[in-house]
Amino acid sequence: MGYEQIAAVDLGSNSFRLEIGRVVDDQIYHLDTLKEAVRLASGLSSDKFLDEITQHRALETLARFGERLRGFQPEAVRVVATNTLRVAKNARIFIPQAESALGFPIEVIGGREEARLIYVGAAHALPPARHKRLVIDIGGGSTEFIIGKQLEPLALESLFMGCVSYTLRFFPDGKVDKKSFAEAELSAAREIQTIAQDFRRTGWTEAVASSGTARAIAELLEVNGLNPDGLHGITREGMAKLRALIIRAGSAADLKLTGLPTDRLPVFAGGIAILSAIITELGIEYITYSEGALRLGVLYDLLGRFHHHDMRDATVTQFMRRYQVDVRQAERVERTALELLGQLVRADLPEHEADTRFLRWAVALHEIGISIAHVGFHKHGAYIVSFADMPGFSKKDQERLALLVLGQRGKLEKLPFASTSDSIWRLVFCLRLAALLHRSRDDQPLPVILLKPSGTGFLLELPSDWMLANPLSAAALADEVLAWQRIGMTVRIKRRASRVVPE
Repeated sequence: MGYEQIAAVDLGSNSFRLEIGRVVDDQIYHLDTLKEAVRLASGLSSDKFLDEITQHRALETLARFGERLRGFQPEAVRVVATNTLRVAKNARIFIPQAESALGFPIEVIGGREEARLIYVGAAHALPPARHKRLVIDIGGGSTEFIIGKQLEPLALESLFMGCVSYTLRFFPDGKVDKKSFAEAELSAAREIQTIAQDFRRTGWTEAVASSGTARAIAELLEVNGLNPDGLHGITREGMAKLRALIIRAGSAADLKLTGLPTDRLPVFAGGIAILSAIITELGIEYITYSEGALRLGVLYDLLGRFHHHDMRDATVTQFMRRYQVDVRQAERVERTALELLGQLVRADLPEHEADTRFLRWAVALHEIGISIAHVGFHKHGAYIVSFADMPGFSKKDQERLALLVLGQRGKLEKLPFASTSDSIWRLVFCLRLAALLHRSRDDQPLPVILLKPSGTGFLLELPSDWMLANPLSAAALADEVLAWQRIGMTVRIKRRASRVVPE
């Protein structure tokens, strides 16, 4: 598919969303997003007909989306409609009008196809893992459950419960009390029980939520300290507290919490009840969040991209090209940095696999800031890594990577505080030392370097004759000792008289 830009439109039961991605080297980079809370499910009558007011609101939104998509080839756009247009009896009449307003054909997808695409989107947005993941997406009219491994979904289900439909059904006037909330939870529990046994039999290691409802709940729990031990994401304990708070408040609008999602308040009670039931029925203690969901899955499905490789590697390679990184210098620094790390830990062990990857990526990107300015290039590079769209990297991944790029030179006090036992410090040390030793940017062989942990720091052994012959490097190493001393860590440099071959 030779399109530079592709687009996905998700006609959800709560919101309509348009996402445009730019295709570079088989990766999709976010380019533009439009979102409007059409609340399609709220326009369904008891006999499943979509009312005129909601249809009109939907058509106006689609006309605006159509303007943004003007000029796109039909093959570069995929439009999917979910639960409400699956069940609306007058959907056959409405859809041709909707296609005319948008300018592209609309595909009403089944619940399991929706689940598959959600999983593809979530899997591409999460770091690769060998274990099974349970992905949950609470939509406006349905909730999708998927167990998958890497990019392959293993179990797919879609249940007829959503934040809009449940809010309308159990909290029609916005009022929440113990009885109505328990009824909503019980109804959701009955739905979940139809799949619970099969899903438990398949099993999973990590639970992930990908919906806007889950994101809003996760942010609320984090900002208000409702999770235990400052945990991010959604915890069983945090949900129990939020459940009690909304019942006590009497409505979502009256919750006295920081960061209350005002745009989601009309459907928030239903979403909380459904997620509470999911956690109880499936015995989940902790749920993390993924930005990727249906729209991203549609984009990758459109692109036809199902290659089993780490997206982050492809992203780093693209960034190196984009910012014209000196590849030979990056290779020199990487070789030395990884050799140094290998003396500090058994880098081939699974528990050090992530650190090895992060060090490799940090080395590959450590000079991208030079494309902006040489002065302070490590700061420019850290800024890029922090705020750029980096497919495959979570926000936490990017924060860790930016810390390494920032810490490659200069004062260490600028880095966020971390325990001296945190592995980030050895990665920073290996990167700093490798960059320092390759300052000449040539292929002159380095001396035999011996490195080992020492108390709250490192012991570095270098040949005495090399230190004498390289006074600039020796001075830089002396500055390094002081830099680590200022943050309470020790670096000792030992000169040795004879050449020693490391074991």
